[in-house]
Amino acid sequence: MKSIDGHPFICSWSGGKDSCLALYHGIRAGGIPRFLLTMLREDGLRSMSHSIPASLFWSQAEALGISLVTRSASWANYETTFLSALHDFHTQGIRSAAFGDIDLDEHREWCERVCAAAHIEAYHPLWRKARRDILDEFIGLGFRAVIISIKDGVLDREFLGRTLDPEVIKEIEAHGADASGERGEYHTMVIDGPLFSSPVHFQMNNQIFHDGYWLQDISP
Repeated sequence: MKSIDGHPFICSWSGGKDSCLALYHGIRAGGIPRFLLTMLREDGLRSMSHSIPASLFWSQAEALGISLVTRSASWANYETTFLSALHDFHTQGIRSAAFGDIDLDEHREWCERVCAAAHIEAYHPLWRKARRDILDEFIGLGFRAVIISIKDGVLDREFLGRTLDPEVIKEIEAHGADASGERGEYHTMVIDGPLFSSPVHFQMNNQIFHDGYWLQDISP
């Protein structure tokens, strides 16, 4: 794609480690972060991907100093809702969108297709990088993330609520799961790091089961 340097961009924001690192690289490359885009469930209470309460995305956005835009959707109308948001961004002068995908071709193809329909270029700064290298960079930069969901039957519930660090990564691999969780083995929420003006404070609640995942319910 064309250089992002000096141009405003949006970041597809799950609240987790990969979208956060994509945001970091977009800024480091000279891009100007204008918006975070988070997709919520139809009721608008939690995110589609990681089931994080919407209130915590506002806390992240405030700490990052970047405006948050949310859209509510079902899986049936997810694409049309996402595309509508991209069209709105285009009218505001946005021409690039950052994504945290690493190496799943079907994910990248989807991003590029919907972005092209809105005349926006998809920016994938993590693409084809070694998964462990990405994790090492994320942690080495000083970002902090907690594990907030795990795929049932892949990882134990004991991982929920733990901070992602080298020791936890070794334990994840010892369970036979991919260290980066690229195929949904686990999901994280970033709570602090070099882009944050202050940590995101939250409390742990119950663990709940939803759609094949154990979730660590959290709230501000």
